[in-house]
Amino acid sequence: MPNQGGLPFDPVQRAFELWERRWGESTSMLAVTSLMRAHQLVLAEVDALVRPYGLTFARYEALVLLTFSRTGALPLSKIGERLQVHPTSVTNIVDRLAKSGLVERKPNPEDGRGVLAEITADGRDVVEKATADLMAAEFGLGALDAEQHRSLFATLRELRMAAGDFTEAPQTETPQTEQQLPESHPTAAQGT
Repeated sequence: MPNQGGLPFDPVQRAFELWERRWGESTSMLAVTSLMRAHQLVLAEVDALVRPYGLTFARYEALVLLTFSRTGALPLSKIGERLQVHPTSVTNIVDRLAKSGLVERKPNPEDGRGVLAEITADGRDVVEKATADLMAAEFGLGALDAEQHRSLFATLRELRMAAGDFTEAPQTETPQTEQQLPESHPTAAQGT
């Protein structure tokens, strides 16, 4: 994830040194500042990769979620739950995808007031092409090898679990795809 015109020093390391002089050592400040900067860099790269398809990474994630569902359609509430975003954000994402012809809004037959977002053939095509580009670019993490990816996942998973992001017991392996998950697994219900 090259950053053109980067500084000739590590600003996070410099901030840590200055912080340490003023308030004492805080490795958590060092870690969170580095994490936030890495988030900015990676998000900028993945957004740039999906931009040619008229997407943001958030819209791409919604399309992927729809491709993982059994029918290619999910209630907007389920999309928000799975992507962990506010209902207003889901509405905006789905509206933009619908305007681009990548999803269709349909009445939910199981809930007279609810709305389903259903991926279109164009949406499936776009998600396949965007995914190929993202995978070729290692989702912005090409500077790290596979073992570092797994280690980063494990470290951040502990942080997410401690924050109440989910309650499942820790895994020893990287996540499985939905198709491999048993029906009793919480994300297996995603496609309902």
